[in-house]
Amino acid sequence: MLFAHDTEASLQAAVALANSSDEPGEPLGSEADLSAFLAGWSYSGRIDADAIELEAVRRLRPALKELLLAERDTAVEIVNGMLARAKALPQLQRHDALDWHLHAIDPDRPLDERVVVETAMAMVDVIRADEMSRLDRCAADDCDDVVLDLSRNRSRRYCSTTCGNREAVAAYRARQKA
Repeated sequence: MLFAHDTEASLQAAVALANSSDEPGEPLGSEADLSAFLAGWSYSGRIDADAIELEAVRRLRPALKELLLAERDTAVEIVNGMLARAKALPQLQRHDALDWHLHAIDPDRPLDERVVVETAMAMVDVIRADEMSRLDRCAADDCDDVVLDLSRNRSRRYCSTTCGNREAVAAYRARQKA
């Protein structure tokens, strides 16, 4: 494992949110989709599961994408700003089936604020480990999504198997034409 479990989970959740759409079945497709997404990533604390919360989380996508794709120095500025605005106070917590991990915001604060702080805290680990290269844009020509590469050999280039397969088929067809 490259990072602590909570860091990896926060990064994966942030990438999924940044890459999501409002389509049904997507993490931000509906209130029910958001609730299922949050349960799958073990988000704790206050969850209102209403239209206001869904819209607030949807509005996070550009900021999450900007942070996840930023150069290291820019990411530092963004993270520091996010943590300062939230008045984050990192503390060790243990709940549910999870061992000690960091929380930096009161669990009763709105979900969108908690997502921002958890993502910022995860990025602190990425920045300190000088592992910004683990985050990049999808290598597919027609995709602008974020890729999180947690593989040992740093080989992940596509945001999903769909993009990877589409590029492989296109390359195969191009070779066949030649």
